[in-house]
Order: sequence, then C-alpha cells, then structure tokens
Amino acid sequence: MAELRLVSHHLCPYVQRAAIALAEKGVPFERVNIDLAAKPDWFLKISPLGKVPLLQVGEDVLFESSVICEYLEETQPGEKLHPADPLRRARHRGWMEFGSSILADLWVFETTQDQAALEAKSNVLASKFATLEAELGDGPFFAGTHFSLVDAVFAPIFRYFDLFDRLADHRIFDGLPKVAAWRQALAARPSVKGAVADDYADRLMAFLEKHDAVLLKQARPAA
Repeated sequence: MAELRLVSHHLCPYVQRAAIALAEKGVPFERVNIDLAAKPDWFLKISPLGKVPLLQVGEDVLFESSVICEYLEETQPGEKLHPADPLRRARHRGWMEFGSSILADLWVFETTQDQAALEAKSNVLASKFATLEAELGDGPFFAGTHFSLVDAVFAPIFRYFDLFDRLADHRIFDGLPKVAAWRQALAARPSVKGAVADDYADRLMAFLEKHDAVLLKQARPAA
C-alpha cells in the first residue's frame, strides 16, 4: 500500500473528517499543515481547487473530503465505516451531505459581524439539529453502537460548540437530549480527540477575533 500523506489546516473541519477516518482505520499517515492565507506553490500545483484536505497516495493526489473518506473505506482494512446494505449506505451519504450544509451555516454563524444574521443562523442550526434528533436512535453513535463516516462528519461540527458554548448560551441544543448524548460520545472518541492539535481552541478564538465576529461580542464576562 502506498504511503499516505494528509495535507491539512489546523482548523479545517473537512480535514478532521479525513483524519478521523484514517485513525479509525488504524492507517499510518503523515500530516502536513499549511497556511491557507499563504498557500505554498507546491500545494497550488497539486490542489485543483486550492483547498484542503488533500490525500497524497504515492504519486497520486485525492481532493475533497468525501472522496478521501470513500477511498479509505474501499481500500483500507479495519472496521467498516459505511453500512453494508446499499440503501442504508446511501442514506448515510445523504446525512453526510446534511452535515456539510450545517458547516456552511456555521461559517456564517462564526464569521458574521451582523447580529441579525447571527440570530437567523442560530435558528437554522437549531432546526437542523432538531431534524437530527428525530433521526437518532439509542446511540451512542449515529447508527447505534457502530461508529460510521456520518460520525466522522459531525464530530468536527460539535467541536466548534466546545468554544461557542463558553462564549454565550445560544440554546441551539435545548430540548435535544439525543443530539447532546451523541455529541458527548463523539467528543470522547480517541480518533476525534486526535484529529486536532492541543491549541485548536486558541486558534479558533484567534480566527473569530480576526473576523471581528459578533459572536465574540456576546461573550459572557469573565468570572
């Protein structure tokens, strides 16, 4: 099997998906972080979209997190991260796309300088998590006791709120006990913990400050 190299960024949730999948498969890989504000020439030469993640497989390069995760599922040993049944597998892929739509909402939520836009996105997020609440079973993961690629998609989403919840109470998860339990189970997973560096929260805070995010203006006063 060709050596694997994951081209990454410290904060990117799509990179985290790939890193989690690699860890769940038990596959050794090298991780290289780049500065997306000053993309190196070697990266631009191999990234068709100029985005991370990339997975270098020997001399070949894969881009787009969903493609990378599917490749790992098809080629690597270890626990299967997709259901064997084609219909259930297709449904899982749909929920992965649902997770991507939440990430698009989160981009506005974390970068907007407009209070009304923040409140509107907060309502959208609460509605989407309520949709998930209705889909979840007994847990602890999306599909019960078996960790899947859907979990790899949502773990980076929930990670954002580890910081956001410290800043203010947005009440996005109010009345959603299954989602809350799922979030907690994912946070405890070793592959999820290892998908980011120890300074992730500090880097995310610096990102919010750089964007002069209205989210910061709601921060609770220090005790």
